[in-house]
Amino acid sequence: MGVLDGKVVIISGGAGGIGGAQVEEFVLEGAKVLVADMAEGPGRALAERLGPNTAYHHLDVGDEASWTACVQRAVDLWGGLDVLVNTAGIAGYKLIRDTTVERYMNTIRINQIGTFLGVKSVIEPMIARGGGSIINVSSYAGVRASGGSAAYSSTKFAVRGLTQSAAIELAAHGIRVNALLPGVIDTPPVQGWPQDRREQQAASLLFKRFGKMRDTARMTVFLASDDSAYCTGADFYVDGGAALSTPRPAPPAK
Repeated sequence: MGVLDGKVVIISGGAGGIGGAQVEEFVLEGAKVLVADMAEGPGRALAERLGPNTAYHHLDVGDEASWTACVQRAVDLWGGLDVLVNTAGIAGYKLIRDTTVERYMNTIRINQIGTFLGVKSVIEPMIARGGGSIINVSSYAGVRASGGSAAYSSTKFAVRGLTQSAAIELAAHGIRVNALLPGVIDTPPVQGWPQDRREQQAASLLFKRFGKMRDTARMTVFLASDDSAYCTGADFYVDGGAALSTPRPAPPAK
């Protein structure tokens, strides 16, 4: 038996990267998972590969109607909703002077508003279920900013604030809300960094290596499961001590 047997889960940004690793671990632990993402090809392929306890749904996290349809799809498929993992997000680094308002607002739309809408959309179905677990993916950059991260870090700080506020509001309904704070995880974008940048970044970390996507997925499983039944409103780091490491300077201007 898995620790998530019988639980119905939505994972935004679940088509690949950290979200894809979360989907795989959740299915292994017995959950029924809706892969919610804009990337239809990879999302459908993942759902088909993992079998009948997984389905794909096209989700634009910045659109409230899209969230409503996504939640309804999960309820229609499996009769309710127990867990939401708000993983969808975008990064990218630019100096403030080079950041357009359009770029800044798009980061807010996806990382911050998308997380807010996800939380809002699952409250009623989770209350109907007698409780649930919401995991919002922030970042160690949501605790310790670096040069060039104004847009990204602003939203990840905001996700932590949202998490704490939601935890206070929803505790009476048996809904737990926690934040996951990954560090530098060896996702496909990070794998594409130039080798000298990879080596320099790894050298700045306490463990001298990047995290694995499965590291974040296993922590997310814990937060979704009844093993974390007394945890809410908290930050859970999966960063290899990155938040304690030397602050990073701004990257070269592009």
